[in-house]
Amino acid sequence: MTPGSEAEILGKPEEPWRRRLFEVIFESETPAGRAFDKAIITAILVSVAVVVADSVPSLHQRFRTLFDVAEWFFTVLFTVEYLARLASVKRQLRYALSFFGIVDLLSVLPTYLALLFPETHALIDVRILRLLRIFRIFKLTDYIVEYQMLGEALAASRRKILVFLSAVLMVVLILGTLLYVVEGPEHGFVDIPTSVYWAITTITTVGFGDITPKTDAGRFIASCCMLLGWGTLAVPTGIVTAEMTARHHLRAPTLARACENCGATGHGPEARYCQMCGTLLPLRENANLRPPGSG
Repeated sequence: MTPGSEAEILGKPEEPWRRRLFEVIFESETPAGRAFDKAIITAILVSVAVVVADSVPSLHQRFRTLFDVAEWFFTVLFTVEYLARLASVKRQLRYALSFFGIVDLLSVLPTYLALLFPETHALIDVRILRLLRIFRIFKLTDYIVEYQMLGEALAASRRKILVFLSAVLMVVLILGTLLYVVEGPEHGFVDIPTSVYWAITTITTVGFGDITPKTDAGRFIASCCMLLGWGTLAVPTGIVTAEMTARHHLRAPTLARACENCGATGHGPEARYCQMCGTLLPLRENANLRPPGSG
């Protein structure tokens, strides 16, 4: 969610102090907003590091008091920040029920719940989810075109990948059934689902080793399964990569045409002037895409 969309969805309040608070908290384009977001992300990282360190028994016994003080400091800090976010928006319920609103609330609840239920203390690590705000801070929305290209490639490949996974499912079912027949319950292959589990871990080259064939026939089947796994892992990657390459070639001429004056994009390779301001567009490296009369 970009700052502009947040202002539209959550609504800027009319009171000056609330409007200023909104700009600091939600609009990372301003110097104050960027400083605020960076400070919050730093606090999130440190607070998660405290929880991780506190889970180590030796460190917990040695720095228990320090960890407790730090945890309550960060809890109070994030509680104040959550209340400030609620106060700075016009549609408070919409923010509270949004993804980031729920994550912000969950990041402070575990500490309070730990007073009643100590086993929930480890849930404080949910704060790491708030680092998703880093996409706003570093303006990674500039890479939305690449994100869309990846999404389109995955969507276009879904039927091929589905067919491929169906074939893999049939293969592991056959191999699992063969091992169940060859090895039997006495060697750990107690049923077909367990044998299929072995086939999946083998064909994906994971190989936990909790179940292993003992007979020569079983080892031969396992060897074939391992060799088959090499090609199996490469197929989905090749399918998606081929789609991404094809879409890159289709998009490249359009994406590369940007106006140096106003920054407008989306010009076709045949365009000579910017469709927004009329400025002469820059020449392409490919001579065939140069504007007519440019030499």
